[in-house]
Amino acid sequence: MIGSLNGLNYMCVNYITVSRQICFDWFRTPLEVGEDWREEIYQDYEAPFIIHDENGNRKGLVGSYGFVPQRHRPKRKLEPGEMPCDPPKLISMATMNARAEDVGTRRHYKKYWFQAQLCLVPAMAVFEPNYESGKHERWAIGMADKSPFAMPGMWRSWEESDGSIVHSFTQFTVNADDHELMRRFHKLGEEKRSVVMLRPEDYDEWLACKNPELARAFLNLLPPEEMAAYPAPKPPKLQPKESIATTELPTSASQQSLF
Repeated sequence: MIGSLNGLNYMCVNYITVSRQICFDWFRTPLEVGEDWREEIYQDYEAPFIIHDENGNRKGLVGSYGFVPQRHRPKRKLEPGEMPCDPPKLISMATMNARAEDVGTRRHYKKYWFQAQLCLVPAMAVFEPNYESGKHERWAIGMADKSPFAMPGMWRSWEESDGSIVHSFTQFTVNADDHELMRRFHKLGEEKRSVVMLRPEDYDEWLACKNPELARAFLNLLPPEEMAAYPAPKPPKLQPKESIATTELPTSASQQSLF
């Protein structure tokens, strides 16, 4: 999804990522990078994602959440009579989610979609707004068995002004109007959309897929009974060094589920 941040209620733009240890133990993917990352991810935060290397083996990278990092946004056109400023103003955009239905027609996405630069975005939970109480409440959605999962995504690289190469990624969303669980999120009257959670047996087939139309076949929602959702209000703000991802495999069964 690409557009202004103002006045639009974007889909999943906040999630809990996984630790380096879970990447290795659960996703069988070593992360041979020195960067650390926060546990809870927002736009432009660094987080791990998984690709296939040239030999078809899983490889972990760290990149910016949002396909077009804010520092690479296009410059905003000046209004009539508006004076230029330094630095120039940039277009407001949100590229954390890519709509599966039109990813092949969107200017910032289509090249990488047709090049099949697909990735896995590992997570413990995603967050969505719930209004069933009459007010906004943040809820977490994950697997019913509380296991880590991976969302299908897409990635690209950028060359920075100093010549260094960095990466960014997005995740796909699909319509969820008819999904028993995911249609319960976002405001009444809005289109219901959701990220996709891939089954582990599909991880490598997704990463190896080079046909965009075949790739769409992976973008389906799991049955609601395989998922769980529960209220998850924001915790007190942490200092940066306290919020580095150290999540281990969950063991608590105390979370309230919709199913």
